[in-house]
Amino acid sequence: MRATVSFPDPDDKSASGFGVSGDHGPKSSEVYGFVGSITTVVATVIFLVWAYVPEHWLHAIGISYYPNKYWALAVPTYALVTIVLALVFYVGLNFMSTPPPTSLNTIFCRDPSTFIPSREGDEQPIEPISDIGINQINDLMYKHKARCALDPIHLGTQQLMHSNF
Repeated sequence: MRATVSFPDPDDKSASGFGVSGDHGPKSSEVYGFVGSITTVVATVIFLVWAYVPEHWLHAIGISYYPNKYWALAVPTYALVTIVLALVFYVGLNFMSTPPPTSLNTIFCRDPSTFIPSREGDEQPIEPISDIGINQINDLMYKHKARCALDPIHLGTQQLMHSNF
């Protein structure tokens, strides 16, 4: 018996080797990620050297043109304060644009003619959470008549239970 050994042709594009796809080389996102990570590390090292090494050492190695050391504290502080204020502003804007839980703006209605608004004041407290009976769930899910749908997330479940459907 004779053993035969075959080697794939390196110029043959149809036969792909083990674990090799048709595309060769790294993806552009991998290159950008690598260059970005290396740039970040180098910039951090340069910043830390500038911030912590005494000025006479920098002058001794020939580095004489650099920003004032004040900016080593000022820029990160300004950036951090800007980020914190942006987050506070974003949360505050969301609180301002959200109606209160007792507002009639949280109710949506498929058939407005069947909706009778509450005669009581608009500022009512949220009632405690409780279970809805199975008969009311079946009525809500399986009765096919036009009615208003109340948003149970914004309204208390007691208000949902006591409404007329």
